[in-house]
This record gives sequence, C-alpha cells and structure tokens, in this order.
Amino acid sequence: MTGLLSLSSGIDRLNTLLGRLCAFLVLAAALISAGNAARRYLFDQSSNAWLEIQWYLFGAIVLLGAAETLRRNEHVRVDLIYGNISERKRLWVDIVGIILFLLPFTITMAWLCWPVAWRSLVTGEGSTSAGGLIRWPVKMILPLGFALLSLQGVSELIKRIAALRGAITVDTTYHKPDQ
Repeated sequence: MTGLLSLSSGIDRLNTLLGRLCAFLVLAAALISAGNAARRYLFDQSSNAWLEIQWYLFGAIVLLGAAETLRRNEHVRVDLIYGNISERKRLWVDIVGIILFLLPFTITMAWLCWPVAWRSLVTGEGSTSAGGLIRWPVKMILPLGFALLSLQGVSELIKRIAALRGAITVDTTYHKPDQ
C-alpha cells in the first residue's frame, strides 16, 4: 500500500502544479481579453488570433484544471444521499463512482481524442479564420486533460481504498459553497 500511496502522492503533486498553472492561465486570458477589447474599441483593430487564444486558454483551464478540482474534492456532485451517509459509505460511493463512471469515461475520451489531436499535429492543421492560429496545441489538450483526470481518478481510488483499510484519512465531506 505504501508504494501505491507514493504513486498517488506523485499524481497529486503533478495535478496541483498544473492547477496552479491554470490560475495563471485565467489571468492571461483576462488580460488578453481586456487588451483585445481595448484594441478593438480604441483603435478599431482586431485579430482572430486574439479571440482564438482566449478560447485555447479557456479550454486549457477547464481540461487541465479538472484533475486538480477532483483532487480538492470540489467537483460537481449530486448530494441527494452522499451528505447523509457515514464516512465509510461515502468512501464506497466514491470507489464505485470512480470505477464505474469516472475512469471508463475519461479513459475512453482520452483514447478517442488522441487520433484527432495527432492528425492535427501531423497535418499542421490551422484555423480556417484569417489570421487564426494553429489548431494542434488546443487539440492536444483534450487527450492530455482526460489522461490527467484519469490519473487523478486512480489517485483518488488509491486513497479511498487506503482509507477503508485505515492507512490514511480522506476528507469526503461535501463542502457547500458559502451563501
């Protein structure tokens, strides 16, 4: 179990690092958006590349940040039963959910997105818009994001099993947003 917990810790560190990168991408997207709007309204100039980089950054923020969101237990959850059951039952709900839903979906999506991303890279696919950007970087984020989410799912699975065995504690409580 120690080796698996070390693997889990490494996955957690990777996704924490990428989560921090996403925070900077949010700032970059906001600055680019503001700069593009100022340029358009003040100087009557615009570029499709500026619009596309905003879309690329948004895609990167969502796909690369999803694993960190899962790691922090801040993902969307339907709390009909989960909040009213014991800690042990919540661990089991998480394990079943990861095995039956999260991992099959994320692995399938990474698998299906990879050929599309690879084809885009090999062909040098570009935007159809005048002055647009190359497409492969944003398409590569798709399989990468789903792969990272799969890895984080494995990490969460390891931690839930370890918690059931009494090796560690895992906070499974649902934290309601402040109202």
